Amino acid sequence: MDIILYLSNGYPTMESSIQMAREYVDAGCRIIEVDFPSRDPYLESDLIKSRMAKALENCDDYDAYMEEILTIKRQNPHTKLLLLAYENTILEIGVDKYIRYCKDNGFEDLLLVGLSGNEVKQKIIDAGLRVSCYVQYQMLEEEIASAKDSNGFVYLQAKPTPGQGYVNPKYPTLKDCVEGLRASGIQRPIYCGVGVHAPEDVRMVKEAGGDAAFVGSTILKLQEDIPAMKAKIREFAAQC
Repeated sequence: MDIILYLSNGYPTMESSIQMAREYVDAGCRIIEVDFPSRDPYLESDLIKSRMAKALENCDDYDAYMEEILTIKRQNPHTKLLLLAYENTILEIGVDKYIRYCKDNGFEDLLLVGLSGNEVKQKIIDAGLRVSCYVQYQMLEEEIASAKDSNGFVYLQAKPTPGQGYVNPKYPTLKDCVEGLRASGIQRPIYCGVGVHAPEDVRMVKEAGGDAAFVGSTILKLQEDIPAMKAKIREFAAQC
């Protein structure tokens, strides 16, 4: 199992993002989720929204971000990069251009968010790229069906959030959720995130049968203290 760390790309500069990726890898991270900052990141937390806004304030040229991501890839050849982009960003880049970029550079696992319909997602899948799908902790039937019809990894919510509503009595624990997805026929990787804030949460994901755990804000908030951040990353990685 692995941890997946989130890289706020371009925050506060692209040069600092390149360095941050190196720090992640040096601390033991083998998978990094790299974002394209969106002009309308309406699904994100205030923390991520503010970072994306700052990144675009410093550089709003997506071609520059594409080159910078290639620099991260070249400098960390044994690290898997998952690219996250909003549909609105991909439309601005150009769907065909985005697909060529991913295929030409070996970025095969994508997180596509903020969909207005299915057209862009289907075009990317038809091109042979893998698009992740999100399944909430409630294990809604329509989301399980969507996951079965997708071709990328499943992003499974690791913990219910306050006010989210009921917990499905058929799947009261994360282990039950993972086993339920497997029983439905999904054999692709299941990565668990949302609510993974402490090393014991990574251990929970491992014991549940997840293939990786997304760790986000806990690490992002330590980036002003690199030694403390790397020590925390090692704590998370040790649970794998």
